[in-house]
Amino acid sequence: MDFVVTKADDTFLVIIEILGTIAFAISGIRLAAAKKFDWFGAYVIGLVTAIGGGTLRDLLIHTDVFWMVTPLYLAVTGISLFTVIIFRQALVKGMRTLFLFDAIGLALFVVIGIEKTIMAGYDMWVAIVMGIITGSFGGIVRDILIGDVPLFFRKDIYATACLAGGLIYWLVSLLQLSSFFAQIACAVTVVGLRIAASYFKWALPILRVDDKSIPDENKNLKRHHEH
Repeated sequence: MDFVVTKADDTFLVIIEILGTIAFAISGIRLAAAKKFDWFGAYVIGLVTAIGGGTLRDLLIHTDVFWMVTPLYLAVTGISLFTVIIFRQALVKGMRTLFLFDAIGLALFVVIGIEKTIMAGYDMWVAIVMGIITGSFGGIVRDILIGDVPLFFRKDIYATACLAGGLIYWLVSLLQLSSFFAQIACAVTVVGLRIAASYFKWALPILRVDDKSIPDENKNLKRHHEH
């Protein structure tokens, strides 16, 4: 089913994108603060977190990169930085704050990724993939820049939550309900799964191998030089 896109839908999407930018920017800036970055470094981390996924999405679906059309998103990231500075005691301490903003940003960006891809004329399966990319790629770059293993590649229910949200969006569209209901259902699914996974300690299985079966590269290099 193809949803009919109206002006109201466009406005709602912009609101979602701004809210997602705020949430992801704050999550990135909060992590940068924990790593003792300066203000500029924290702004860069917040910006990369907020625009990374949408940038890759827009390049892949051959549309104008959203933050290059208007400086609004750069300004929103700046406002997010000063919000963290002013309310740092409440926002910087504790992992729950980071988790909350990350979960909200993830959900909103999955929705916006799916919607924009559908509006660009792509099939639903492509839209779901773009939703996952929009929601997760900025966080991947953020974690790499601050020296952490990306959350996307750890055992946390992260990419799986994005996928589940995308599938719920698709199922609601099959029921011929409005795009608004699909967006809400998708976002609630993503946030709900992230919260449930954290509370119940759900995690994907870790790919385990026997350490003894892994060749020692140092020994192999030494043998090569001896020969």
